[in-house]
Amino acid sequence: MNIEEFISEVKKLGIDVTEEQLEKLEIYCTFLLEYNSHTNLTAIKNREEIYLKHFYDSLTLVKSIDLNKESTLLDIGSGAGFPGMVIKIFFPNLQVYLVDSNNKKTKFLMELKEKLNFDNLEVINNRIENITPRFINKIDIVTARAVTNLPVLLELALPLVKPNKYFIAMKGNATEELENSKYAISYLESKLDNVIDFELPNDTGKRTLISIKKEKLSDINKLRSYEKIIKKPLQKKSI
Repeated sequence: MNIEEFISEVKKLGIDVTEEQLEKLEIYCTFLLEYNSHTNLTAIKNREEIYLKHFYDSLTLVKSIDLNKESTLLDIGSGAGFPGMVIKIFFPNLQVYLVDSNNKKTKFLMELKEKLNFDNLEVINNRIENITPRFINKIDIVTARAVTNLPVLLELALPLVKPNKYFIAMKGNATEELENSKYAISYLESKLDNVIDFELPNDTGKRTLISIKKEKLSDINKLRSYEKIIKKPLQKKSI
């Protein structure tokens, strides 16, 4: 995907790309390629694929939610900043939290944050379960792209979400995962809001956005430990 194709496809998402945004993406892409030459951040190593499979793919989150109407977004397992850093470039209104336990990746994100001159963006080098007490019931949109199986992910992510706000999982083909998550969604006092299946441009991959609406406050005293979540994911008769 070249720049012209990127602009055209992003417009189809309802986003008009500005020169400032393109400049920030170019800084991002150049720094990612440079950093990736000595530290493994991504298997994708050419510009056109970065614009398609990282930048454009990250922005498809807007198919599920109007981010202009939200205030906070937390990205679980952000890696090299996808989708959270890309979302921040296009939606500067958001306070964004990028969470990853990999020190090499968060170091990259912190340096990139300085290059892009972002203030209301925080990079957090930690496991998501360790920061639950800080963020419980506080975030408008929690998201995760290609992170662990859905029943586990739901139990880690939903406690962070404000009531009547959303966790949006960005997945590949997720039909089986979604079927296995029905009990977890109900148990966590949430509901399936929508599921959007689509293909990336030029038939380069299937994607699924799964939007879960949280209905009630989470009680920190009732949350299971990470060890129990992993050992017995939320399914009928699993706990």
